[in-house]
Amino acid sequence: MKISKLAGLLIGAGVLASAVQVQAQALTGTLKKVKDTGTLTLGVRDSSIPFSYLDDKQSYQGYSIDLCLKAATAVQKSLDMPSLNVKMVPVTSATRIPLMANGTVDLECGSTTNNLERQQQVAFAPTTFITANRVLAKKSSGVKVLADLKGKTVVSTSGTSNLKQLTELNASRGLGMNILTAKDHAEAFLMVETGRATAFVMDDILLASLAASSKAPNDYMISTEALSVEPYGLIERKGDPAFKKVVDTAIINLMKSGEINKIYAKWFLSPIPPKGINLNVPMSPQLTATIAKPTDSGNPADYAVVPQAQKDSGKKK
Repeated sequence: MKISKLAGLLIGAGVLASAVQVQAQALTGTLKKVKDTGTLTLGVRDSSIPFSYLDDKQSYQGYSIDLCLKAATAVQKSLDMPSLNVKMVPVTSATRIPLMANGTVDLECGSTTNNLERQQQVAFAPTTFITANRVLAKKSSGVKVLADLKGKTVVSTSGTSNLKQLTELNASRGLGMNILTAKDHAEAFLMVETGRATAFVMDDILLASLAASSKAPNDYMISTEALSVEPYGLIERKGDPAFKKVVDTAIINLMKSGEINKIYAKWFLSPIPPKGINLNVPMSPQLTATIAKPTDSGNPADYAVVPQAQKDSGKKK
């Protein structure tokens, strides 16, 4: 895929400055790999709608992929390359971090939670989405909250922070759930759809996307109870500051210019392929605040928005 003439390229002053800096010193790490091979390899997902997924034409689409392509353009510019081959390699929740660590992929474009534990293995670009871990079940099951799943069969996706949290809550609350693992989100949802599991515990935006795309969207409920806060970010290789700077600057420029709002609207407020479903998920106050003040923090507490009333009460009178 040649991206040297992609429409709508906005390479900000920060990227241009980093380009000069990169060229002024010997290339290392991912930037050297990309320069030597002429290829940037993106890790992509098959069923993380609307972040990274295969459409009906077997083409990878999504919010995270669009962001990665903007980052790819910045990498190409920073290396002064006339063209750049962008290769897309499928990854799963279980393989995305190992494949990043071993050099198979250079940038992961999916729905990956940035947390402090993962930051021991990989780095993250500034947060571009914030979700929460919730429960999906059929309305007919009578399930409303996690406690309703005591003694029942529950599924989550292998390799996710959601599965880890579900396992910990099962033990700490003595719920006695039978926890199953699925290879991907589509398989996990299918297990609820076909009755092999009572519920699927996962990030709410992914649950909403799967339910909306199902045969009977109105059959499902998603709990109002949030089990955690999950900030999403593109995965970068750890210990590679030059590459991180180029990617991070590209993402921050999208935020400063407002272009990220257009990309967000394309995937969350408009009909998306392959079925033309509109998820109609407005940008949350947490994400709005994060875009105004970009961060790659893996601490959930850094994404809490203080209510205006609380702010006002704290002012000196």
